[in-house]
Amino acid sequence: MQGDDLEKLAIEKTARDKRGRRRPGHSYLIFLISAGVIAALIAAWVLLSRGQEVKVATVGELYPSQLLSTLNASGYVVAQRKADVAPKITGQLVAIMVTEGSIVKGGELIARLENADTRALVEQGRANLALAKARQEQARAELDNAGLDFNRKKNLAASGAVSKAEFDAAEARYATAKASVDASRAEIESGEAALKSALVSLSYSEIRAPFTAVVLTKNADVGDIITPFGSAANAKAAVVSIADLSSLEVEVDVSEANIGSVHVGQPCDIQLDALPETRFGGVVDTIVPTVDRSKATVLVKVRFLKRDKRVLPEMSAKVGFLSRDLGPDELRPRTMADAPAVRGEGGGRYVFVVEGEHVRKRRVRLGESYGRMVEVEEGLKPGDTVVVDPPRGLRDGKRITVLEQ
Repeated sequence: MQGDDLEKLAIEKTARDKRGRRRPGHSYLIFLISAGVIAALIAAWVLLSRGQEVKVATVGELYPSQLLSTLNASGYVVAQRKADVAPKITGQLVAIMVTEGSIVKGGELIARLENADTRALVEQGRANLALAKARQEQARAELDNAGLDFNRKKNLAASGAVSKAEFDAAEARYATAKASVDASRAEIESGEAALKSALVSLSYSEIRAPFTAVVLTKNADVGDIITPFGSAANAKAAVVSIADLSSLEVEVDVSEANIGSVHVGQPCDIQLDALPETRFGGVVDTIVPTVDRSKATVLVKVRFLKRDKRVLPEMSAKVGFLSRDLGPDELRPRTMADAPAVRGEGGGRYVFVVEGEHVRKRRVRLGESYGRMVEVEEGLKPGDTVVVDPPRGLRDGKRITVLEQ
């Protein structure tokens, strides 16, 4: 009886197992659902905090030539007409009449060498020439007198009034006078030639400008020994270096692989490093018909369309070879924006301007288009940041996140 009661008090094993065992699939499902909800909430929070992702570009001030350039090259401003002026003889420099920057005309005296000996020869030549001319006058007077005497005695000889000997003497005197005149003429020609030679020798000591130009450098001073070859110790060759600034051109090296896209008469845009705010119109003047094998380039010379006094020889320059001529108003910079940033039609054009972490819708008035860029006449200024290819749903004031580019 007592044993039966104890058996009743024992818990059946099957029932205990049913109450103590939990279903693992049910707990795992609850965990997954909870994790998904949390992840969705986190993603939504991140999306809301970051804003809508966009691509942006900066509005810039560009020259139309920068957008019409098909090829660019760099080089230097070079005078096509220049000279190192030196004398033909060796001598000591006694005078120099110019300094750097002086404008000289063709034939103008620049400097002078010591020339006392040649000046003396010139004076001697002039004196000899004057003496020869005086002798010619004397010979002509003698010829006139002898001619009158000869004609008179010739008439008298015909009537027998004078002897044959007197007539022959008058005739001989006349012939001698004629010979003296011819000799004086030859003496004058010789004197003129001698004077001309002396003047040429004197000119060798006078250094003159070969053409109208500007003095770039003064290479010698008074007292220096000047020689045409500059081979002697402490001797100078060129007194000054000059250049015709009206002949300035830009010389650039163009790769032989790209020379096919350059032709004579092609419009160009020239920018000088010394004058970055100014653009100069140019045109291809010469394509030198040879290749520099060490650099695999061809020399191209670009002529300025207008002369500017600020342009000087040896200035570094960049040349853009253009696809078409520029209009007169296309030499100034313009406010440019990426064309894909503009939305709307007609007068309703607008862009989204980035202001901090948000965008603002702004109306714009457009000008000419240059490929992917468009001129903005009103509504934007250089330095503004605009959204490129605005995504759907982007609205005024919306929060954004700028994508890395």
